[in-house]
Amino acid sequence: MPDTSLQVQSAYNEWVHQYDSNMNRTRDLNAQVLRRQEFNLAGKVVLEIGCGTGLNTIWLADKARSVLGMDISDGMLKKARARIGKSNVQLLQADVTKPWPLHTAFDLIVANLILEHVSNLTHVFREAHRVLRPTGLYYVGELHPYKQLRGVQAKYGDGQGGEILVPAFRHSVSEYVNAGIETGFDLRQMGEWQDDADSEPRFLTLLFQRR
Repeated sequence: MPDTSLQVQSAYNEWVHQYDSNMNRTRDLNAQVLRRQEFNLAGKVVLEIGCGTGLNTIWLADKARSVLGMDISDGMLKKARARIGKSNVQLLQADVTKPWPLHTAFDLIVANLILEHVSNLTHVFREAHRVLRPTGLYYVGELHPYKQLRGVQAKYGDGQGGEILVPAFRHSVSEYVNAGIETGFDLRQMGEWQDDADSEPRFLTLLFQRR
């Protein structure tokens, strides 16, 4: 399978300068949907993979005992550090497509808009299963496969009227579900979400529980 990690890292290091401010309906819908999840975060230890600039990390940290945010982009993490400033948040640069440098047992893993950039879903699901406590939850929020089939993917402006596409892989709903089942998860809930301007789902959420 192709290793595009360095390309993804480079793209997000460039995108960071406009990531929070450019028009991005998927990013905004992701944040809205995450905040509608009925997580009982009080006293919980949370891992957020693909934490980016910390837009959602703050929300998690306000409710959980502690949050570890992990991202491949040092530029994104630099902005997250400047934004957050909470004692119960730690940030770590790491590539989810490689073995995770983690040994803590987490109660919840949040994966937002990251698996689009991963070719081998099974590896990520296996690592998530490894670091979760028994019955721990794994929440996945991704660009809906409907949108991927229409050619939608993560992208940003190059400052000259053009667009830079971030390396992405198409995954069907069944790929996500089967990767979870095969690595020791049960699917507890699935959601398909759209914003006011959409005529079809833009965002897919899956909530798995570790067996």
